[in-house]
Amino acid sequence: MSQHATETPSPASISALTTRALEELTALPDAESAEQWRVNYLGRRGHITGLLRSIPQLEPERRREVGTQANLAKNTLEEALARRVRELAEAELAARDALDVTLPGRPVIAGRLHPTTQIVREICDAFIAMGFSVIEGPEVELDHYNFEMLNIPAGHPARDMWNSLWVDYANEEGQQPMLLRTHTSPMQARVMEAQEPPVRVVVPGKCYRYEATDATHEWHFYQIEGLAVAEGITFANLKGTLYEFARRVFGPDRQIRFRCDYFPFVEPGVDMSISNFVDPSTGKRPINRDEDWIEIMGAGMVHPRVLEGVGYDPQRCTGFAFGMGPERIGMLKYGIDDIRHFYRNDVRFLRQF
Repeated sequence: MSQHATETPSPASISALTTRALEELTALPDAESAEQWRVNYLGRRGHITGLLRSIPQLEPERRREVGTQANLAKNTLEEALARRVRELAEAELAARDALDVTLPGRPVIAGRLHPTTQIVREICDAFIAMGFSVIEGPEVELDHYNFEMLNIPAGHPARDMWNSLWVDYANEEGQQPMLLRTHTSPMQARVMEAQEPPVRVVVPGKCYRYEATDATHEWHFYQIEGLAVAEGITFANLKGTLYEFARRVFGPDRQIRFRCDYFPFVEPGVDMSISNFVDPSTGKRPINRDEDWIEIMGAGMVHPRVLEGVGYDPQRCTGFAFGMGPERIGMLKYGIDDIRHFYRNDVRFLRQF
């Protein structure tokens, strides 16, 4: 039995006991000490329990008053204990989550540009350094610009070279048919229509073709078109520009090859290939093909009919144009063996860039 249990209880002693208990409760440092306080005051052998057990031994006229005071004290202490336990728990949680300025900062994972975006910007920067401007055009294009203004009229067999995705081919209102552009070359006509020579632009953008995919072909891909028109431009200017581009992007040691090729909007036309080198660290080719050369772009001198179609005088000015696939260039530069990796959203691949 507690010490207070042996004393004759009175309202004054109960009030003093309550005051002392509350003062002790306020000074408790943690939840463990709060449990010990509960045992001392509200437990089976605690002070308040002792008071309640001594009430039957009092004179009848004092039992009601002392009993009321004792029950009031018990309720007061129980409520105060519950509040103090919550305060201690909140304080412990706050201390655990508090900022420790001595700890090292948590690393922030920075986002990165998509590898296609990186190589597109790198290619554009190479041409910007040579005096070209960068412009963009619509991905949904008119047949007029995608084919007709590029010396590919309706019914021309060269249209089979581009497996087109038509958007609105038969228009009842007489509007021109539209398609998802098959190349960025339509911007040649759009740019020349809008300004007089000299012209030097590169046009990055996405293109679409209805064709099967494999390690080096995709049905949707990026292309970068280039165009230069002025007086006195020759095929030597075209070769010099593309050689400089290759040196800037691939370095001085990669080999380059030009071969005759056909494109309706240039004459003469060539394709430019770059060596499918053997990686000395692995002894393998980065592009899993037996060819020694991988074509990266088509190019040539702008066809006189294209110049005439936009109002230029082909007797006064000439020009060259080229179009390349940034993903294929990225494959050669970084040793990527499958163009489909660019669009699979595989984090293991993307983190490498």
